[in-house]
Amino acid sequence: MESEPIKNKKMDVVRDSKSKHDIAIPKEVINFIGKKGGSSLMVKGTAGTGKTTLSLQLIEEVGDPDRSFYLSTRVSDHSLYQQFPWLEEKEMKNRIVDSSKVFLETLYRDIEEEEEELPESEKKKIESAKQFLGTIETDEMPTEVNRTMLKGLDKKIPGLERIYDRIDKILPERTMLVIDSVEGLTHKYGLDAETFIMTLQKDLVENSGTNLLLVLEKEDARALEYLVDGVIKLERFQIENRDVRQIQLKKLRGIGIKQPTYLMTLYGGRFTCFEPYRVSVEEHKEWKPINDKEHKYSTGTTDLDELLEGGFEKGSYNVFEIMEDVSTEEYFSVLRPIFLNFLTQNRGILGVLSGGTHPDNLREDLTRFISEDVFDSRFRIVDYFSSSTENPYMMALGGKKRDQVGKIYNQQINEITDGGKTPMIDYTGFDTLEYLMGDEMAIKDLLEAVANTKISKNLGIGIIKHGLQLKPEIKNMADTYFVVTSIGKTPCIYGIKPKTGLYAIVTDEEKGSPWISLVPIR
Repeated sequence: MESEPIKNKKMDVVRDSKSKHDIAIPKEVINFIGKKGGSSLMVKGTAGTGKTTLSLQLIEEVGDPDRSFYLSTRVSDHSLYQQFPWLEEKEMKNRIVDSSKVFLETLYRDIEEEEEELPESEKKKIESAKQFLGTIETDEMPTEVNRTMLKGLDKKIPGLERIYDRIDKILPERTMLVIDSVEGLTHKYGLDAETFIMTLQKDLVENSGTNLLLVLEKEDARALEYLVDGVIKLERFQIENRDVRQIQLKKLRGIGIKQPTYLMTLYGGRFTCFEPYRVSVEEHKEWKPINDKEHKYSTGTTDLDELLEGGFEKGSYNVFEIMEDVSTEEYFSVLRPIFLNFLTQNRGILGVLSGGTHPDNLREDLTRFISEDVFDSRFRIVDYFSSSTENPYMMALGGKKRDQVGKIYNQQINEITDGGKTPMIDYTGFDTLEYLMGDEMAIKDLLEAVANTKISKNLGIGIIKHGLQLKPEIKNMADTYFVVTSIGKTPCIYGIKPKTGLYAIVTDEEKGSPWISLVPIR
């Protein structure tokens, strides 16, 4: 079993802001809570999966803190205020209730500091205003709280009626009530969970238009799920000893679920989901290279440079293993900056493309950010099938004898490196090499490539697809070895050499496409 990822400051990428391809909360959940009428949402998951963080962010970003109530049995006020400073504001702080003390003893103020009785004239004004609003709202915007189920409870929860009173004062404006957790409240007061949820569902959600969030500690709550309108599940598991977090959208009544599962992180104390990676086609920015550090070649990605303590070593061979569920676009999000950063510094690239990558498509992709002249003069793509070509960036080797191949290689390498004055990338898709040469010849070719790279101080980049026979040999020879995978349609990367945690690959917030950032999954 592999050891835990190295926890080193230089290898701990810090992101202070979300990418425009990140989302705090899935759009489906936002639409679900924002639709007309009240909705009940069950948030379930084991301890530490982010249920409390998600619930409070729903208040902050979707609800209205001035019209929301958070009832907790298990989280201290202090820890909540540290994570969500906005909770300490007077109006919201008075809505934070810790029932491990005296449940609902205070909402806006202590019971002994009860509000003074309003004059009769003021009561009439408020009542008239409610009646007027009631005439212009739909049936989904009631003006008073229904208490039918509450009155029928066999066991009373001290102060629960005061919550109803406070919601009543806010109606017909929408309120949000978070119960964190259902098990904590029902166990403390000896109440059946099904009865408790049914009471809140009927009185507050269906008949009073309140949005209700119910936090459950149990993963298996199927006996209760039928009572509510929506169910989401937070999960935490591991891939090769690296933490992965996901949110599953299991049921959202009235809302189409386009993406059932999202990758998420709690990095920085905030709940953040990730959307599929896409390169923006709206604007094509000219690539601005990142300068190299001593004895290093920049990867074109600041965060990846940090993981590698400055970038790729000169003369090193660096491998990316691509898992089978990863698309070309997803893994190319990492390769694209490497290529662009080299080309824009008048350096060459010699490439044997991986299967599924067409030379013309590669050229079209990169020339959105560099000129066609730079690509044509600095990039050479090996073609083992064609005997001739009119494209300056193609190296046609089909039908050529060994001595001819060597001569063409040397000539083309001289062109893209200015006669050896500038470095180059030796890029190889090993699935193509294994297909063309077989295992033994491909390994021999790899050994030669690694040796030449180290002598010349060039840069070797290898791509291996999941399941290749060459994998063990390549892994042993590589100076760095990264794995690119896809989780919830979001590309992710983690290092085996050097050992790192898991990172989501997103578009850089400040620079935009095609620059990327790496966000830790915590």
